[in-house]
Amino acid sequence: MLYSKDRILTTHTGSLPRPYALLQLYGKRIRGEAVDDAEITRAGFDAMRHVVKGQIDCGLDIINNGEQQREGFFLYVERRMSGFGGRWKRYPRGDYLAYPMLHEMMVRNTFEREGANGQEPPRVVGEVRYLDPKAAEAEPREFRETLAQLSQPNHAAFLTAPSPGIIAAACKNEFYPNDDAYFEALVNALRYEYEAVINAGFLLQVDCPDLALEHHRSFHGRPIGEFLNFVERVVAAINAGLANIPREKVRMHVCWGNYEGPHDCDVPLEKIWPIIKKTRVGGFVLPFANARHAHEYNVLKKMPLDDNQIIVAGVIDTLTNFVEHPEVVAERLQRVVAAVGDKTRVLGGTDCGFDSTAGQGRVAEDVAWAKLRSLVEGARLASERLF
Repeated sequence: MLYSKDRILTTHTGSLPRPYALLQLYGKRIRGEAVDDAEITRAGFDAMRHVVKGQIDCGLDIINNGEQQREGFFLYVERRMSGFGGRWKRYPRGDYLAYPMLHEMMVRNTFEREGANGQEPPRVVGEVRYLDPKAAEAEPREFRETLAQLSQPNHAAFLTAPSPGIIAAACKNEFYPNDDAYFEALVNALRYEYEAVINAGFLLQVDCPDLALEHHRSFHGRPIGEFLNFVERVVAAINAGLANIPREKVRMHVCWGNYEGPHDCDVPLEKIWPIIKKTRVGGFVLPFANARHAHEYNVLKKMPLDDNQIIVAGVIDTLTNFVEHPEVVAERLQRVVAAVGDKTRVLGGTDCGFDSTAGQGRVAEDVAWAKLRSLVEGARLASERLF
């Protein structure tokens, strides 16, 4: 894991805006329309190269491939794994149920946009297994080759892979006798993804919105104990999937869903943090920029990180086109450092991805780049004051 040894390092959470032509192709494929797979492959590769160069030009310290070659941070698994078929409509978000006018507006806006639709993921109707290990190796290899072509072969970098919990929650189980059997199958498949990232020499980020989001989605209206049991089981499953990977090479992203909404049904971080901390990872990526969770960096003071763990503090909101002033970014980072008590273990980042599901992001591409530049400048200001 990388530490902020002489300045605050910067990174982000994963997805970056995709070109319009690419998200159109992803949308057509998910809807079952005829598409040219070779065209998608070319467009995805070109988009990846574009965002890798963009991150380098912004001055980010730890970069990735922007998830350009996927239609969503977890939706892509149906093309790499067996067992998926058909579609179903996800359970509604609990906070939307309390605001029917908002719900209607947001649903209409979502379905009017082109691209992939994360609200209608696939179902699981057969045995889940990884179809071809070479598919897991291709994305890291192409990212590595792109870094070399841009004369940045040793640039610090990460790649993402989903939690078994978000797949299990989103992709309805119609095959396995219980959730534990479903988790086990998913972990056995995801292990190929996790280890391919590490074998390529990158940091692994496991994306786990399920560990917070599903409280007001799959478990909305149910006793919190049932949700916390779900969190315990997912953490155990992730640990099994990471068994062959040193914990210092993995960071974990947890959030309450990358969507604009009231979020007043969100489970507090302090309720889930004691369980999340049991995950065998070297760091966490948490959102502290949005208005609902900006205060929760204080949890890190009450229940500290382990001595060898870092925190990537979300100080850029990925759901608004406001460009944060660098002074605001610096102040947010300084507050997190004060809570953690160690400036070397705090990095600056974003709350979530800018386009977690292709075409569903709410921030324009040029604004997203401006936000990342502001992140870098804000981290520079904070570094001058802290180091």
